Amino acid sequence: MKVLVINGSPKGRKSNTWKLTEQFLAGMREAQDALETEEIQVNQLEIRPCLGCFSCWNKTPGSCCIRDDMQEVIQKLLWADVTIWSFPLYYFTVPGGLKNLIDRQLPMVLPFMEENTGKRGNGSHPSRYDMSGKKTVLISTCGFYTAEGNYDGVYSLFDHICGDGAYTAIFCGQGELFRVPELSGRTGEYLSYVREAGREYVRGGIRPETEEKLSQLLYPKEVFESMADASWGIDRQTGEQESDALIFTRQMAALYRKESYPGRELVLEMYYTDLDECYQVVLGESGSQVLTDSSKKATTRIETPITVWRSIAAGEIRGDAALMKHLYRVTGDFSMMLNWDTYFGGTGGYGETGGEENDGNGSGKSVGEGNGKSGGKNGAAEKSGGNRKRERKSPGGILDPDKGTNMMNLLIPWIVLWAAVPMDGYLGCFAALAACVLTPFALWRNRKTFYDFLSDVLVAAFSVAVLLGAPGRIALPLAYFAFGVMWTGSCLCRIPLTAYYSMNQYNGEDSLNNPIFMRTNRILTLLWGILYLITPVWTYFLMGTGMGAWTGAVNSVLPVLMGIFTAWFQKWYPARVAAWGKK
Repeated sequence: MKVLVINGSPKGRKSNTWKLTEQFLAGMREAQDALETEEIQVNQLEIRPCLGCFSCWNKTPGSCCIRDDMQEVIQKLLWADVTIWSFPLYYFTVPGGLKNLIDRQLPMVLPFMEENTGKRGNGSHPSRYDMSGKKTVLISTCGFYTAEGNYDGVYSLFDHICGDGAYTAIFCGQGELFRVPELSGRTGEYLSYVREAGREYVRGGIRPETEEKLSQLLYPKEVFESMADASWGIDRQTGEQESDALIFTRQMAALYRKESYPGRELVLEMYYTDLDECYQVVLGESGSQVLTDSSKKATTRIETPITVWRSIAAGEIRGDAALMKHLYRVTGDFSMMLNWDTYFGGTGGYGETGGEENDGNGSGKSVGEGNGKSGGKNGAAEKSGGNRKRERKSPGGILDPDKGTNMMNLLIPWIVLWAAVPMDGYLGCFAALAACVLTPFALWRNRKTFYDFLSDVLVAAFSVAVLLGAPGRIALPLAYFAFGVMWTGSCLCRIPLTAYYSMNQYNGEDSLNNPIFMRTNRILTLLWGILYLITPVWTYFLMGTGMGAWTGAVNSVLPVLMGIFTAWFQKWYPARVAAWGKK
């Protein structure tokens, strides 16, 4: 297959649309090894406007009287099996340089009139060459929040050239987002769909499922337009120029998900230490607001050089890792940091935010975009993007799309063993064995971890040992000791035991890459492990007294106190680390 790519953007390879085109080509290459490609960068060619002299029809048939680069372009158009037209939307049609190239295709047709069968309009000219079997793909971005309703001029132009809908179109609104590194998570997801579209195109056509993904908004209309307005850096009331830090803060505020409103107003105060500028982002039920006078009491205050925060937002460094290195400081309610993605959707880690000022087409200078249109004239319906459900697999666990891990899978067999065996060694062992079998069924929707399976094996082994005659006074302390070894031993692994379960409350598996989260859980896992390593001491002596039957109840007192400490420590320690940052 021979593929000609014509990049009509005046920005050349720096074009936002070119990012989509490169991914589409990459997908085509993945699907077909024998792909031959030629590339035309219109901004690097000399292609003068058509003179309308018709010399190419009557004086020098098939040859233009203007001697420039267009002769080579025509030869490549004749060579190609597929021509991909890549361009941004300029004033509701193609850029001027590309329109010149299109006009200069006149030598490729004959002067005679014919019926416009299958094409738009009431007249046409027959092709001078056999163009049957050749295919056309259009890839374009614009600066509006959606492509819908903004490409009528482009559709009309190519319906005349190719035939009504006889081409494949991938039209994407909010195109300026593709140059904003702070939003690369969402734009990268969209680009992966474009790449998949390239693979499918070579294999016979883009599937409806992929077209649907390409039609989704990167961000909702109000989010995109807020970021676009902020990117101009001009105060709406006074018209005065705003500072880069204020622009950056406004764009971050635009990403606020108002559906995450927790029932009370939150005030995020951003103090940029290197600029000595302070702004507040007020998160309310109806949306966000940026205050420049620090008139409200801050819920959470972040003190950071703006260079650090931009690096975090661009994904150059993780926010949690930067916090551990004391590159910035957080005071106040630290829970906002732990739930950052809940409040500011589509951004990862602590502090990924809006974008930078960029040139937009169609709607001016903008940051943030996202709807595409694909697969012919009508395209697919618009959808909000970025929140599709994904299957996940926890480290050491079993795939389950419904629920996360559950520590009760681990604890129930142990609790039954410790509580029931001291009361009745025989029945207690059967109860513990039953717990090993029934607990996974009762909690079947939860993902299982390695420690869940290990617990079942250990509890079953201790239960069988007692049934075979092992003294309960020996077996039970050993069970506590084995439980403690399992916890403390996991501290030597990359992921400590408690992290497998507490991650459900903190951004899921992404929290396993959070050094603060991991250090907190490593400390807690060690403390719990130590508790159960020393529990066998008094358990052995208690089992030899009249209180032996109540061993399980007595041994539950310290874990209850430890649980209270754990709940406090999970909040206190990360906040303490955050408050140690640079002042």
